Amino acid sequence: MAKIAFLLAAALLLGLVSVSQAIQGTATFYTTYNPSACYGNQDNGRMIAAASDGLWAGGKICGTMFTVRTATIDLSREAFAAIANPVAGKVLIDYQQL
Repeated sequence: MAKIAFLLAAALLLGLVSVSQAIQGTATFYTTYNPSACYGNQDNGRMIAAASDGLWAGGKICGTMFTVRTATIDLSREAFAAIANPVAGKVLIDYQQL
């Protein structure tokens, strides 16, 4: 019985460990909203990011969500403010595709 309890506890702890890795980079922001390459002038909110060619992948990234923690990513002011004080202008981040 003790062995089963140990295995269950070990399984629960292993479930808390992330097997994926975040990518490090920097974040900046822009203040003027421009039509997006993915959605044109369609309003999809203010949480917007511009992507490098590597992330863009010919548009395959459209609609993808990322977890961003404080590669280079250019965010709307609102998206930048969600992770850092805009006064900083540029911060180091880790990001991971969801």
